[in-house]
Amino acid sequence: MQTEVLLPLIAYLLLVFGLSVYAYTRREQGNFLTEYFLGSRSMGGFVLAMTLTATYISASSFIGGPGAAYKFGLGWVLLAMIQLPAVWLSLGVLGKKFAILARRYNAVTLNDMLFARYRSRLLVWLASLSLLVAFLGAMTVQFIGGARLLETAAGIPYDTGLLIFGISIALYTAFGGFRASVLNDAMQGLVMLLGTILLLIAVIHAAGGLHSAVDKLRQIDPKLVSVHGGDDVLSLPFMASFWILVCFGVIGLPHTAVRCISYKDSKAVHRGIVLGTIVVAVLMFGMHLAGALGRAVLPDLKIPDQVIPTLMITVLPPYAAGIFLAAPMAAIMSTINAQLLQSSATIVKDLYLGIKPEQLTNERKLKRLSSWATFILGLLVLLAAWRPPEMIIWLNLLAFGGLEAVFLWPLVLGLYWERANAAGALSAMIVGAVCYTLLASLDLHIAGLHLIVPSLLLSLLAFYAGNKFGKQPRETVLRPS
Repeated sequence: MQTEVLLPLIAYLLLVFGLSVYAYTRREQGNFLTEYFLGSRSMGGFVLAMTLTATYISASSFIGGPGAAYKFGLGWVLLAMIQLPAVWLSLGVLGKKFAILARRYNAVTLNDMLFARYRSRLLVWLASLSLLVAFLGAMTVQFIGGARLLETAAGIPYDTGLLIFGISIALYTAFGGFRASVLNDAMQGLVMLLGTILLLIAVIHAAGGLHSAVDKLRQIDPKLVSVHGGDDVLSLPFMASFWILVCFGVIGLPHTAVRCISYKDSKAVHRGIVLGTIVVAVLMFGMHLAGALGRAVLPDLKIPDQVIPTLMITVLPPYAAGIFLAAPMAAIMSTINAQLLQSSATIVKDLYLGIKPEQLTNERKLKRLSSWATFILGLLVLLAAWRPPEMIIWLNLLAFGGLEAVFLWPLVLGLYWERANAAGALSAMIVGAVCYTLLASLDLHIAGLHLIVPSLLLSLLAFYAGNKFGKQPRETVLRPS
């Protein structure tokens, strides 16, 4: 066990807990659900940018993405940069209108918005179950990434690291709620930026300069410096459909949508778009380039996902490695706490209160139930992560695609098409989920496209066809009251 690496990391975890305690003391009095799950809608522009970025950039971006860049080369760095407009698209498409309607409906969760829009309890149940299943997969990826970080960089056995990491996150998220989540996101975003820049500089220096690093990659495999990547994995149809999966489709991710209803005012949105886009650009480029060039420094790694933590302990002094180990750890923690909170909100607000609405005024019981739901979900994901796959990026993208196939069209069309009704939304959700599940099970890629493309196209057609049936919504449903 590498004590010099571990001590700064322990100090960082204590700081996270300290921020959670601070957030707990700063809770506003009033509606518990709005405070615990949305922080009383009080985020400013800087915090909004950081929490959106930190939530979006996860173990896949700091562990899986650089691992793929290590395996496939510089072409994967180019592919990663198509995610650049993700924050701009999320806040631009959802942004003000979504937040105005959320305040009008007093919505706490994405499913609150869907119910207020479509007035279908069946739709809420389907959406809730889809969210929980996909989030269990997505959170498992984050737990695996955190445990692998501790295993590779600090010498802690995988199982022990998983226990330390999982229990820590479950406790601080259950205790602090949304306010603790976004405060930690702001700090973690800064840590990620600093860690990414310094690690990239250290990797280039260790490789003997940028030109030397590229030459070494070319000697290992000329395809590592080509646009199509090693194994020619990056075909044009794959790259085009990958943009839909990791950029355009992000609009339909529930934990992204919730960030779009929890900010303070219009100024926060404008600042969030600019700052968030800059931060995504630096992090995506820096981490994926470090992963690709890392092969020039560490040419013989058996598990690509270990490239970033291994580079940290190879090219940085031990204490510095411990400090900057916090950068990918921050990315993972911020994503998990967002998904944990969204999952527990689904259980408490959408499912439990859907069955027992009379408990809405029982604040003491809701507090206890919310905290326990968050903590128990964290433990369940910990168990699911006990036996990890070799490359986590594919599992993470699978979970993301499933969420997008279910939520994207009901969310976006429900926001901008007044005639959209529950029959159309239900049709889109069912067809999107079934199509994506079948294609993933059969590993079927039509014309080289990612599964998300045919799934979203069929889901859109199903929305239009289903919308011909069912009751039309009230004309005022999308208009300010």
